[in-house]
Amino acid sequence: MELIKKNNIQITGKHNKPILTDLVFSEETKPKPVVIFCHGYKGFKDWGAWDLMAKQFAENGIFFLKFNFSHNGTTPDNPTEFLDIEAFGDNNYTKELDDLQSVIDWLFLPNSKYASYLDISNITLIGHSRGGGISIIKAAEEKRISKLVTFSAVSDFASRFPSGDTLDKWKQKGVNYIVNTRTKQQLPHHFQFYKNFKENEERLTISRAAKALKIPHLIVHGSKDTSVPLSESGKLFKWSPYPELLLVEGADHVYDLSHPWDSSKSLPANFKYVLEGTSNFIAEEELGFLKN
Repeated sequence: MELIKKNNIQITGKHNKPILTDLVFSEETKPKPVVIFCHGYKGFKDWGAWDLMAKQFAENGIFFLKFNFSHNGTTPDNPTEFLDIEAFGDNNYTKELDDLQSVIDWLFLPNSKYASYLDISNITLIGHSRGGGISIIKAAEEKRISKLVTFSAVSDFASRFPSGDTLDKWKQKGVNYIVNTRTKQQLPHHFQFYKNFKENEERLTISRAAKALKIPHLIVHGSKDTSVPLSESGKLFKWSPYPELLLVEGADHVYDLSHPWDSSKSLPANFKYVLEGTSNFIAEEELGFLKN
């Protein structure tokens, strides 16, 4: 089966920076279930083995879309490097929600040249880590999403902000820096990030969104995740009305992947397990869900 790959399509969003998007799907012209993948914090669409993930889903009959959030710090000319650190500093959760909405709306454009390949009644959101939190909120808001999968998802945004003296110093200076352990870059967070969260806190409360879900939710988490504790998946399982849990024994936050990933290497067993479980979840009949 031949696959069609369209890389680095620029979708226009609401925030004056393009949303760089990849599509992978089989050339057979028939409506296919759609997967939209959201990367995590300090992530990007071409990280690690996300390309191999997209290819595997496409080979199994999925129309797969992955994208870079517009303010993730990469640029159209360098989509895997954090060269626009001012954009990184200006990012916030509502911008990421807007970007995801722009991607969904773009898929539904009536004059889309991809329309004949899309089953727009069958759209699954997959989000990794912070992207998982974003996906939960959007899935609760957007009625066109039919299934949700979260990989190593955060269950709360508020607890990830500093408090006390650290918060006061951030407000006073207007910027705080974190180190990208992979590149050793000092990446900024402007204080607007916190202000934006507080101004939109109800919308950005993941527990509220998870409880409001009306669709099946597969919660994937590694038992040895040191970035997002396994307990966060337990909270999501408790809150989501229609949850399934896929626990990956011995897996870390990225299921034994790393960046860069040699595409000639086979995928780690733990990540293969994740992809198999996710594929089975997506393939489940909607009628089966309704009967439960």
